[in-house]
Amino acid sequence: MALSKLLPSQLRLTLNADKLGFATTVELVDETLPWIGQERAEKAAHFGLSIDQPGYNLFVLGEVGSGRSSLLEAAMHAAAAKRSPPPDLCYLHHFDVPENPIALRLPAGQGRILRDMMAALIQLLQVEIPRRLAGPEFNAENERIQQTYKDEEAIAYAELSAFAAARHFTLHREDGRLIFTLLDADGHAMTEADMLALSAERKIELDRDEQLLRVEIARFLEKMRPKERANKEALIQFKRHLIKPMLDHELQQIRMAMKQQIMDVGKLGRYLDAVAQDVLYQLELFGSEDIAVQAELLEAMLAYRVNLVVDNSELNGAPALVEDNPLFRSLFGSIEYQVENDVLMTDFSRIRAGSLLRAHGGFLLLHLRDLFGDPLVWEKLRRFLRSGRLQIEEPGTQYSPNPAVSLTPEAVDVAVKIILIGTREHYYELQEDDPEFGRYFRIKVDFAESFKAGVSTHHDSAIFIAHTCRRLGLPHFSAAAVARLLEEMHREADDQTRLYAIFAYLEQLVVESGTVAQGKIVQREDVEAALQAKTWRHDYPDQRLHESIAEGELLISVQGERVGHINGLTQIDQGDHRFGLPVVISARTFPGKDGLINIEREVEMSGPIHDKGVFILQNYFASLFAHLGPLSVDGALVFEQEYHGVEGDSASCAEFYALISSLSGLPIRQGIAVTGALNQFGEVLPIGGLNEKIEGFFQVCQEAGLDGSQGIILPARNRPHLMLSHAVITAVEQGQFHIHVIDHVTDGLDLLMGHPEGELDETGIYTNNSVLGRAQKTLMRFHRLCNPDDATKPDAKSRHKALA
Repeated sequence: MALSKLLPSQLRLTLNADKLGFATTVELVDETLPWIGQERAEKAAHFGLSIDQPGYNLFVLGEVGSGRSSLLEAAMHAAAAKRSPPPDLCYLHHFDVPENPIALRLPAGQGRILRDMMAALIQLLQVEIPRRLAGPEFNAENERIQQTYKDEEAIAYAELSAFAAARHFTLHREDGRLIFTLLDADGHAMTEADMLALSAERKIELDRDEQLLRVEIARFLEKMRPKERANKEALIQFKRHLIKPMLDHELQQIRMAMKQQIMDVGKLGRYLDAVAQDVLYQLELFGSEDIAVQAELLEAMLAYRVNLVVDNSELNGAPALVEDNPLFRSLFGSIEYQVENDVLMTDFSRIRAGSLLRAHGGFLLLHLRDLFGDPLVWEKLRRFLRSGRLQIEEPGTQYSPNPAVSLTPEAVDVAVKIILIGTREHYYELQEDDPEFGRYFRIKVDFAESFKAGVSTHHDSAIFIAHTCRRLGLPHFSAAAVARLLEEMHREADDQTRLYAIFAYLEQLVVESGTVAQGKIVQREDVEAALQAKTWRHDYPDQRLHESIAEGELLISVQGERVGHINGLTQIDQGDHRFGLPVVISARTFPGKDGLINIEREVEMSGPIHDKGVFILQNYFASLFAHLGPLSVDGALVFEQEYHGVEGDSASCAEFYALISSLSGLPIRQGIAVTGALNQFGEVLPIGGLNEKIEGFFQVCQEAGLDGSQGIILPARNRPHLMLSHAVITAVEQGQFHIHVIDHVTDGLDLLMGHPEGELDETGIYTNNSVLGRAQKTLMRFHRLCNPDDATKPDAKSRHKALA
């Protein structure tokens, strides 16, 4: 197909508002908002959310603003509503190993019941036990036990006293000790002088009696210690006997309240038995007025509390959580500490659940980029995915300047479906770098960046606009305004047949257009005004570059002709604004053996795709003149006044034309700019950023003055991608600007240089005075200059005499 000129109707898709099926978006607010253009992602998401098996977590990949987060959040809430509420999770004191708190799962709502009943039990014990221990039943038994002990002790003491009296000693108690005193013949206590007056034989006799008394006292004490222990034990046993029925009754009430079937019923029973045993063990602390004993009792009572870390009592379905701040503590749980006497102290009641524990039995949505912010978080999440068990820990306590009490809560199984939001780049990097990743995220939910447009997708997009107006309290849109918004979404997709899938951009336009309308129904003119205002806010760099062209700082000519110079087209993407700008591409050729030099590549200012395009250009150029043998030409290509680097292959056609112009000596029309890539056979390939490139060159021509000869050459395969501004279309309609398309790079030679491309005859010579024929003559001249010996060879002379 030769070069052809496009009609104004081919330069843009214009939607007929009358065919949208509504007058304003008010008519659409009650319609259900579907997953617009994301059928693949929708099916994958619902399939993944319905599978209740390990490893079937979802990885959602797509661009920011595509609706990936909001749609998945809505889908997981819908899936969660169909499930039953998962169990509560409690942590309890471990009486045997306090540093290893017990994890207990209970049916939803029963965790709160257990917590409240145990709190009530603590209050009851603090009142009821002292009351019973002060009652008449206890006092009577206590008196009986104490009297029995006193009677036995009195008998033994009387025997000891008689033994002492027979040896002239008297006994009495003082501060719990037994004191004996030696008596004289009159029964009086002997003084030190009396002792000194005794004979040696008497002293020896008294020493012997004293030793016998000491032995007897020891026997007395040894005899009474078991009786004293038996007395205390009898008292303790009676206390337990008195309290145990009440305690068993209260604990049975708790057991009865936990009547639903639970997996951890045995664990709960063992815990309540341990509570009962500990209460009976701590009975001596009840009823004391000593402040220290009361503090000890309070500390003991705290061990009977229930730490309800996950309370699902108010859920009607499974949890569906979004964790926007996945720090280590907020995601995996934590253990709180407080400083006591320069030591970090904690206990089971300071264990806190994270999002993973709260999402057990349901869904948890995370953003991958947030997880990458902390290597500890990502590594622990990987370990959790591998084992399915979660161990709550407090990282960093080992680095604390204060010593810390160790606490290792019982690890728990967690069944949660994770929805991980990320980009395509993240997804494929993880697939390559982490072999286990694919085992844990088997459901890929891929959000498209654009989708096929049609009546249904246009209607669905209008529903989105209606819902956005209602949700944000904005005025509704007329059908014409909706049509203009949809045209803009086609332009963002760079395609007349596809719509842009980043609906955050559409929402932005809805907000800004609604603001312009100031409470009235939004019309097409309001949308146009909002778009112009948006462009004006962002186009300062664009404006400044155009001013540089107008002031002559950037040498861009759009009139006349010039050898080896052509206007290529570039697109500058600043993230929030895209615009196009022409750039001069120049070529110089000389006799030589070094071939073509890409100056940008030589100074490392070009990217790999651009370098690839130049190499393809070199091969195609060499193929045009391969019949001449090895070429003797040196050449250089450069983007003039380009100081920020070059990437992409969309300038390959323009570089080809500049190179051929330099070789043929034929000037190029400067009013025609060129864009397009090419392959090794000269076929022109489609490129991106087309609309911005055309409009950028058009603006330069408009500022310099349109003369009816200016235009663009672009790939024919880019025709569906045209969504040009009305200013360009108007100029085309008036014959002031032209859009040409080509399928093969040689199709544009005649328009640019005013000569046909030329055909190769059977003798290996291009048509005389054609573009390629003139270039061939130059190459032959270069060959003779570089290889003077070849000029004397008969074959060469006879073969190329027509070129002499």
